[in-house]
Order: sequence, then structure tokens, then C-alpha cells
Amino acid sequence: MNLLKKYKVSLLFVGLLSINSALVSCSSDDAKDSETVVETTRELKINLDMNLQTMESFGASDAWQCNNIGKNWPTDKKNAIADMLFSRELDSEGNPKGIGLSLWRFNLGAGSTEQGDASDITDEWRRTECFTTDGVTYNMNKQAGQVWFMKAAKERGVDKLLAFTNSAPVYLTQNGKAHATINTFYNLKDGKMPDLADFWINAIDKLKSEHDLTIDYVSPFNEPQYEWDGSGQEGSPASNANIHSFVNILAPKLQEKGLNSQIVVGEAGAFEPLYKTVTGKENRSNQIDYFFGINSTKNIASLTNVKKTISGHSYWQAWPLSELISSRQSVANRAKTVPGLSVWASEYCILENPGTSELPGGAGPGRDLGMRTALWVARIISTDISIGGVTSWQWWTAVSRGDYKDGLLHVDDGLSNGAGDANYCKYDGNVTETKILWALGNFSFFVKPGMQRVQIPELDNSSATTDVMLTAYKDEVAKKMVIVAVNYSSSTRTYSLNLSGGKLVNNTLTPYTTSETMSLKKGSDVTATNFEIPARAIVTYVGVYE
Repeated sequence: MNLLKKYKVSLLFVGLLSINSALVSCSSDDAKDSETVVETTRELKINLDMNLQTMESFGASDAWQCNNIGKNWPTDKKNAIADMLFSRELDSEGNPKGIGLSLWRFNLGAGSTEQGDASDITDEWRRTECFTTDGVTYNMNKQAGQVWFMKAAKERGVDKLLAFTNSAPVYLTQNGKAHATINTFYNLKDGKMPDLADFWINAIDKLKSEHDLTIDYVSPFNEPQYEWDGSGQEGSPASNANIHSFVNILAPKLQEKGLNSQIVVGEAGAFEPLYKTVTGKENRSNQIDYFFGINSTKNIASLTNVKKTISGHSYWQAWPLSELISSRQSVANRAKTVPGLSVWASEYCILENPGTSELPGGAGPGRDLGMRTALWVARIISTDISIGGVTSWQWWTAVSRGDYKDGLLHVDDGLSNGAGDANYCKYDGNVTETKILWALGNFSFFVKPGMQRVQIPELDNSSATTDVMLTAYKDEVAKKMVIVAVNYSSSTRTYSLNLSGGKLVNNTLTPYTTSETMSLKKGSDVTATNFEIPARAIVTYVGVYE
């Protein structure tokens, strides 16, 4: 995640798109809901026979807080954090104990921690350890706190582990640092791509042999559109050609070693470089066409161990609403030109600055635990899924120690919302939930890998971003149906379900609500032909069909 500079793309459209819901006229300013409109019961048509994308996962990242917390904090507090992130269990009243993530992102370190201040990374929490300093001898006791969280995730049933890097190990980089001093191309010594691939192979293999951790996905390049020439964190630019060359070296090495890890490419800093040429980033653009285009000479889809997926980050194109919608439409349309290509939204936290009418305090700075921010995030998740067609949605950092809108959970000392002091919460602290955590849980706890999104005829979510956005899913084996409603409006909405392709058992749905006063709380069953979605709330409805 680039916290230091804004992604340099074409200027966002000026102003907020005026949106009229297909179901009710609604102001683009969420504070001015259509209270003068006489609200009637809305018909909610769901067709279980019309399959859309197959969902793969919901995830979050361990960067950067989890290493110190996992290594130093009291066991009971670490377990409490792990439960809230990973648990699939219900309490005695039927409420989820956690949000049941199905993917966990592990930041495979580059070795800036061992360099200390000489790394130029000023915040030691953003430095990472490396399992090796020379590519020969490996110390798998490094990154111990992150390894603890991976094990905690697997113990609680997390389906997939993904390893990503921000930089090559410092012993392989051109400048001996984990941040770049060159522009455009990957910070790697000449001729060292095979050595970099060996580092990946050895790290993955030893995580399995020494820690019994299977890395399902590897993502070797993160936000390659940026120059990463500052001191804020590890990182390096990479051209499409750099990525293509490395994947062609890594893929056969994975196969030779008998490792089943799949390579995921993209991790673009925004969706835009996936589907168009970005001025000044020409050799890091058009990644769908470059890597998977039917007529591309650089197509990598046929390589064993390459997953036919392109991933992008949801930053910078989440506001105004016109850009939120058009960018997702564009990435979905381009992805459809490649049969079988899935799209992942693989990172997001709040960096946009729409103003205090939408978000208290605006963009990232200023911790916000409340519902308005959670609704903002839920709208992006729903848009990415329903308009962008993504099959996996992943949050940036699971735990934050800063006064910033970047954590599902926040840790603090009880006196302030966060600090830059290296010892702040390094060995202990308080754990505070956010409404963002539970808003993500409205999706992640219930929409499990393998479930299919199904069609809601006559609903256009691009026209409902300030009203009620709806997505529906089915589990054909368990005969379970899940509906996730994001009511951005200030009014309660009443619906009547009209289900085709199956019959709802007992004509009832069980709601789980996240609102100003509730956090993924189970409610009493509602009648499907007459149920209410409360204002300014996210509600997941679960039913069984036959």
C-alpha cells in the first residue's frame, strides 16, 4: 500500500454522479435521503438458476503489525485477535465470534529489519525480516510473529495462504536496499532472477517442512506502478517485462520442486492499469491484455503453476461514485475478453479524500471505528463483486497501531489512538474492534469459497450506491442461500422475496446485522415475503432452499 503519494492517474471526474435508483429516487448525498417519497414494499427477485462468478475468498494482510504482536504479545490477546479475524464459530446466542476470513496474506520479508537504520526505512514496524541473508543459509525462526498468525489462521480453518513481497531480498537488490533508487524497472541485480526464484522456492518449501504451512498462492510483485523511491516502506517498481521474465523462471522451478503454489500476477496499484494504458506508466499498464490477452505474445496462462487470475487494488478509484462504477465496469468488460479469467480485488483501505460529508475526517489519517466508514467499505466490496465481477476481496492490514483508517482491528495504549514511537504497543496493548471488521464479516463469514453469486434480475447496483445494494449467493451442496444487503440510505426499506430456481424452506430468512448498535448480530427469523432492511446498516440474510 502506497501511503506516501497518490497514484498518478488521469484526473478523477469532477463532482459526484447524480444517481437515481431503479427502485426509488435517491439523492447522491447520503445525508439527504428521499424521505418525501412514499416507500412501498419492493420486490426482490433472485434467480438461483442464473449463476454469475464463483467466489474464491475474502482475506486480509499481516503487514506490518502482526510480526511484533505475534512474537511479543501475551498469548491470550493474540488468540483474541486471531479469533476475531479467523473464527468460524458461533457464540451461545448464535452470533459469529469472528469474521471467518478464508484467505490470509503473508508478507514474505526482504531483510530491511536486519539492516536497521541503514535500511532507510524510518519506521521499524514497516521493516521486515528475511529468512536468509545470502540465499544459502536459512533461518526459519525469522518472521516468528507472522508465522504464529499463519498457524493461528490454519488452526481456525482459513482455506488459503498467500505470500507476497514488496521487494526482493536485500542481498539480491541492485542498491542493497529494500526500497528502490531506480525508476520503472525492478530493483534486482543483473542476472539474479534465477536466484530470486530460488529464494521463493526455498522459503515456500521450508515453511512447509519446518512449520507445516502450505503457501497456496505467491504474489512476487506488489503495486509495480509506483517508483518506491522513498523511505516509507519496502517496495520496487517492475515493468510488465520484468514480471513476465520472472514468472517464466519461477513457474517451472515450482513444478520441478513439486510445489503446488500458484503464481498470481497483477497487484496493480489501482484497477486502471489492468485495463488501459496509464500515461507515464506505459510499460506497467494494460496488464490483462499483456499477461492473458488471447493474441498476446506474453500470455502466461499456459504455464503450470500460474493461476488464471489478474489482481488489482481498489484504491484511488473509489470516489467519486461515477469513478467507482466506471472503473469496475471497465475491468469487468476487459476481463470478459479472456475466457476463464478471474479478477481479484486484492488490497484496500481508505486513502481517498471525499470530504467529511462522506467520511469523518476525510481520508486515511484519523482512526475511525464507526458505522459511516464501515458503510463506505461495504459499498466498495459490493461494487467490486457485483459490477467488477471479482471473485476474491482482500483488505490491506488486519491490525493497525496507527491513527489511521487502515485496520480491521486497532491496538493502542489506552491513552491515544496510535503513535509512531517504535515501542508503542510493541509488547502489549489494548485491542479495539472497528465496524469495518464486522462489515467485512457480513460477506466473509457467510460467503465461502465455492459459493456462486446468482442473479438478481431488475436490480442495477450501479444505480443503488446511495440506496440499497444487494448481492446473492448459493451453496449448491448445502442448499444454502445468502443475501448481503448494504443499505446506505437513511430509511428502512421493506422487501418481498420472489425466488426462482428453488423454494425457500419455511419461507424464512435469518438476519445478521452490522449497524451503529450491532456487530454481526443474529436476529430473529423474518418472513421472506415481508422483511425490513434497517437504515444505515449491512445485513446478511441466510436461508435454506430446496
